[in-house]
Amino acid sequence: MAHECTLYETLPDRKVRCTACARYCTIPAGSHGFCFVRKNVDGRLELLSYGRAAAVQIDPVEKKPLSHFHPGSRVLSIGTVGCNWRCLYCQNAEISQEHEVQGRPFSPTQAADWAERFDCQGLTFTYNEPTIFLEYALDVMAVGKQRGLFANFVTNGYMTHEAVDALVGHLDAISVDFKGSGEEGFLRKYITAKGPAPILDTLVRLREGGVHIEVTNLIVPQVGDDPEACRKLARFVCEKLGPETPFHLLRFHPDYKMMDLPPTPIRTLEKLHAIAVEEGLTYAYLGNVWGHPLEHTYCPGCGSVAVERYGFTIRRWGLDAQNRCRVCHHSIPMVGTLPKDYEPTFVTPLA
Repeated sequence: MAHECTLYETLPDRKVRCTACARYCTIPAGSHGFCFVRKNVDGRLELLSYGRAAAVQIDPVEKKPLSHFHPGSRVLSIGTVGCNWRCLYCQNAEISQEHEVQGRPFSPTQAADWAERFDCQGLTFTYNEPTIFLEYALDVMAVGKQRGLFANFVTNGYMTHEAVDALVGHLDAISVDFKGSGEEGFLRKYITAKGPAPILDTLVRLREGGVHIEVTNLIVPQVGDDPEACRKLARFVCEKLGPETPFHLLRFHPDYKMMDLPPTPIRTLEKLHAIAVEEGLTYAYLGNVWGHPLEHTYCPGCGSVAVERYGFTIRRWGLDAQNRCRVCHHSIPMVGTLPKDYEPTFVTPLA
């Protein structure tokens, strides 16, 4: 189901330059970009994965993770194949590292139909890197907007100015996932990517465009848990995106080609959380540590638990209709509020 891309430039000798991700691949006729799904067909760049879903799932928005965006809502998560990174620990390697385009036909209209059928409030593009299928995602968003559905990306943020400009005005929220705090040596060795500059630039441009941003940081033990790298990232988020930007420190679990490392020690995550708070971040969280008190949102005004969570489930909502703390009336930055009929459906912890 090939579809002509919009994010590319034509070059002499039927070559093209892809402008979707920060690799800016120059692609000869008949060849693919690094992601394998953007192919030069006789001087025209085509998205081979357009309208082909390799993964579709109904999720709580908290799983993305988005803790300050339409809490308690359900999203239809959509992924295709391919990726612009080669993370050695990828938990979705079956699709992200796939070099053959496959998946079930899933048109933008079908995606919106499914979201409505299963009582979802939004559409999420995730599992593999959505930047590489941005044209498909934009078409799904367009239909979704007509149905009143919000849209968000779960992404590595390794985008271009052109990609960000295409998203602004259509994308409502984004979860940008750093790995090993974005330390350059880690990115080169374990991801096959250059430094974090394109990601940082993407974040600033998205904030300027009014997109709701939450930052995650996967902490890989022994090789990607440097406290100073985490401090540097937290400082950037605080200074450039704002101290109220939600910041999630995620626990690593062994997968794919990095089965030799253990899960991240919880004590390591707690130490890095303390650093994030020291750098001025108001809403820092631990992820993939179900039942930990640092899953909760605490009111900066009085210190009470404003939102109590267990994994992806909200157990107690301590905010009023204007998202103010019920104890001291301090305003907590949230997009949307918990639906009155919210039922914690997703209560089973991950194994």
